[in-house]
Amino acid sequence: MDLYELTMAQAFWSAGMAELPSTFSLFTRSLPKQRGYLVAAGMDDCLSWVERLAFGPLELSALEELGVFPAQFLDWLGDLRFQGDVRAVPEGTVVFPDEPILEVDAPLAVAQMAETYLLNQATLQTTLATKVSRCRQAARGRPLAEFGFRHAQGLDAGMKVARACRLVGVGATSNLAGALEYGLEVSGTMAHSFVQAHEDEVSALRNLAQALGPRATLLADTFDTERGIAAVVQVASEMHQRGVEVAAIRLDSGDLDELSRIARHALDAAGLFAVKVIVTGGLDEYRIAKLTAGPDPAPIDSFGVGSAMVVSADAPLTDTVYKLVSCDGRPVRKTSAGKVTLPGPKQVWRVPGFAGDVLALRDEPAPSEAHRPLLELVMRAGQRTEAGRRSLGEASSHHAKEIACLPADLADLEAPAPFRLRLSPELEALVARMDSSPI
Repeated sequence: MDLYELTMAQAFWSAGMAELPSTFSLFTRSLPKQRGYLVAAGMDDCLSWVERLAFGPLELSALEELGVFPAQFLDWLGDLRFQGDVRAVPEGTVVFPDEPILEVDAPLAVAQMAETYLLNQATLQTTLATKVSRCRQAARGRPLAEFGFRHAQGLDAGMKVARACRLVGVGATSNLAGALEYGLEVSGTMAHSFVQAHEDEVSALRNLAQALGPRATLLADTFDTERGIAAVVQVASEMHQRGVEVAAIRLDSGDLDELSRIARHALDAAGLFAVKVIVTGGLDEYRIAKLTAGPDPAPIDSFGVGSAMVVSADAPLTDTVYKLVSCDGRPVRKTSAGKVTLPGPKQVWRVPGFAGDVLALRDEPAPSEAHRPLLELVMRAGQRTEAGRRSLGEASSHHAKEIACLPADLADLEAPAPFRLRLSPELEALVARMDSSPI
């Protein structure tokens, strides 16, 4: 938590407002640059946190030492548990600005305390899942592996990238712990240091191939890439003569389009048709898309994507917010410039094909028989519902269906079309009434 969550909670408690029923909504105000959509993620961690919300002796002692909070308030915190409701879109859902990713119904002070953690996890994981989804989209069906753990911004972020890979259908990671935790294949090649540790390149590649056999991926660009390709072909041919096919050649720098064609031609000329071409090195969705585009795409079998993906380098910030929309049965609305919010608990209604969503008040009926609700009850009275216990595998299947239906203009990597979200007549009328009334 941030300190101000608790100082506000104390003020609510002192004023007799702590137990007022409230609704907070977590959503994004706008899309990051060149993004046509976001992939909602992190809800499982959010639910786990509110399930465990409690202040034990260590936390209460630390708060007491601050000299900020009265003893009676600390006693109140000691008895506190989350017994509210949470509604959320299923993980893996494609979402757009102003659409709630989740909403919390709970006593005012308790719901306020959840702000920092929920924003931290939903923002990070949505940002990462969106980036990974875009990279997978750019690969046009070719396999991807996540190779960026060493450059992730902390161990937790590195694990969340692995989770995002499982969510959006990227099947492999170099992160052993992430692979074990989230059911991914573990993938890896070799470092340039392995070649440099030997007196010559061929000896290095031969030693690795002999050690790993059919699992060996041979790196070709430690010194001169074209000479490295020749060295890989030499060693792979030696292994082939012994009845062992090495897995792949890896290209990590230079013009990957041209070099992949040189490598594929050399491998095929030597009869090494089963040896795959893997490329790495500064890849992101834009570079991958160029390599896979057109009638004559580069002959690349798979991509290893690192730093740019694991930190969402081109758009590391997602403008998510967690705002009060209802207090004690009264809809509330923020109207400050550039930070306007919409009042009341919400529901998002969607028709097949992403023809346009409707943002409505929660209790409104569906706009039509074709519309389906996105927000579902995932926690009731502090306990997860069946919807709140969906597995990561189920979330991954859901995301695959979402992406398969996403129109090309919304999925465009560089200049996506704006998405049409309209307000229901009831929500529009509520906004008009509130804006016309004095504060």
